[in-house]
Amino acid sequence: METLGTDFGDNLDRFREIFRADGTFRHRVFRSGMGVRCAVLYLDGMISATVVNEDVIRPLMQANPITEGQDSAAYASEEVLWAGEVKGSNEERTLVSAMLHGGVVLLFEGSVCALYADAKGFRSRGVQEPQNESVLQGPREGFGEVAIQNLAMLRRKLQTEDLCMEPMTVGRRSGTAIYLCYLRSLASPRLVKEVRRRLGTIDIDGVLDTNYLNELIRDRGRSVFKTVGTTERPDVAAAKLLEGRVAIMADGTPVALTMPYLFAENFQSDEDYYLNFWVSSIGRFLRYVCFFLTVSVPAVYLALLTHHQSLLPTFLLLSSAGTRGGVPFSSLAECLLLILVLEILKETGARMPQNLGHTLGIIGGLVVGEAAVEARLISASMLIVVAVSGIAGLMIPRLRAAVFYVRLGLVLLAAWMGIVGCLVGITLLLIRMMGISSFGVPYLLPLETPTVQGLKDTVVRLPWSMMRTRPFFTRDRVRQKRGNDR
Repeated sequence: METLGTDFGDNLDRFREIFRADGTFRHRVFRSGMGVRCAVLYLDGMISATVVNEDVIRPLMQANPITEGQDSAAYASEEVLWAGEVKGSNEERTLVSAMLHGGVVLLFEGSVCALYADAKGFRSRGVQEPQNESVLQGPREGFGEVAIQNLAMLRRKLQTEDLCMEPMTVGRRSGTAIYLCYLRSLASPRLVKEVRRRLGTIDIDGVLDTNYLNELIRDRGRSVFKTVGTTERPDVAAAKLLEGRVAIMADGTPVALTMPYLFAENFQSDEDYYLNFWVSSIGRFLRYVCFFLTVSVPAVYLALLTHHQSLLPTFLLLSSAGTRGGVPFSSLAECLLLILVLEILKETGARMPQNLGHTLGIIGGLVVGEAAVEARLISASMLIVVAVSGIAGLMIPRLRAAVFYVRLGLVLLAAWMGIVGCLVGITLLLIRMMGISSFGVPYLLPLETPTVQGLKDTVVRLPWSMMRTRPFFTRDRVRQKRGNDR
């Protein structure tokens, strides 16, 4: 590691050489009131011009002369500069890193030590409600792309010294700042140590979003089920920390990671805890029902239509046979084709501008669907079944990938073995899910080993007065005392 020398001009030339191809590099050389030459170095767009001018340059210009033999850098740090945080170093790498992260570097004639001060001032997107996590009732603020602001928003939710925010850096070239957040008295030391260990093993050139970290630290990286949670809401992140979980925030992205992440969390809505528990319980129960419907309805209908026609009522069988008259595709091909078209419409609608996405949904769902039925390319009954499955899947967007692959697998098994294939597929799915864990916590808890307290926030959401304990993986399981009964 190279260090600064005693020659002022040589030190300045080093930084000019390092940033020779950087058009945002700025520097100014002037004679300060201390009687020595100074150089101010920074990257334009990363700093606040007001901080540099008023808290750095102006105090140096108005400083008193130093006495003979007095170190100019130490004098400026202790008695001159007004910046909130000022540190000294003679290591070139440390000073360059400070500039890259929004700092201003000061070189002094006759001193082998340079100073760097925090002067961040880059622009960022204002606080807005996350579009993917909007609520009818509850807080409206969401994380932004600046990690420091996100940490401040989280601190406002949890105003306690128990909140820990450990800084780390990942990415050999990007040098992305990440923060490991947890409540010291609630998070398990083993969990924190494991998360810290997995982050420490990451060796990648750049991290531009927390999904990079998600794929590198999650359990069973090739599983279609999420084992790391994501959120853009400070209130959700704070609620996870209050349950003993750990959150990871990265600079440059509004998405925070939370772990461990359990299967039951896929059915929890952000506003479940801001509405009356009767209303929340209805929505929670419907999400479980919709998960069962979206993965099983096409497979069960296909099994009955191709292998178990005797189980269908006579009128329903005749009606289905009538709608299939003249359709050139088999029932399996028809079902797979409709599932594929449905996913194309969903993906296209999500990627297009909002107004065009709505128009596309109407055209694709009504006009094209009706025209396809009239042209005898598909049967009306199969279209209805797949449409019901697709609508039910919209209730659980966090399981979108898992729903697609599970639905497809059950359809293929149903076409092969009928209802027996559906049962085999569901059995294999449960066995697979029971083998998944998230940072040492079984994925199906509390459904796998149900307890009275554990089930009070799963299929339904009971009143807060009845949810007295936190999940078992926390250090302190007592959420509230019995004196809160009404």
